Amino acid sequence: MTTSANTQTTHQQDAILVQLAQIPAGQVSTYGAIANAAGLPGYARFVGQVLRRLPKDTKLPWHRVINAQGKLSFPEHSPPFIEQKKRLLKEGIELVNNKISLKKYQQHR
Repeated sequence: MTTSANTQTTHQQDAILVQLAQIPAGQVSTYGAIANAAGLPGYARFVGQVLRRLPKDTKLPWHRVINAQGKLSFPEHSPPFIEQKKRLLKEGIELVNNKISLKKYQQHR
C-alpha cells in the first residue's frame, strides 16, 4: 500500500471514529449509517473492520453499533455478544428476541 493510500485509509478510519464517538447513550446506529455520515457510502463492512481493531479498553461506544436489521453482529451467546447486550440494556435499550427497534432507538443524523 502506498503512503497516499495509507493516508486515505487513516482519514477514513478517523472519519468513522468521529461518527462513532457522536452516538449518544440510549441510542444506536448501524454500520451503514456510520459509513454514510462519515462520507463513505457503501463502506459498512469497512466500519466493522475499524471497530474490530479498537483496543479492548476503548472508551468509544462500539456497543451502540448494530446491523441494518437491528441485530447485534456477534454470534449469539458469544462473549462479545453478551458484553454488547449488557451494555445496551444498561443504557435502557430494549432487545426483543435479541433485536433492537431502529424506529425507537436509532440515532437520527
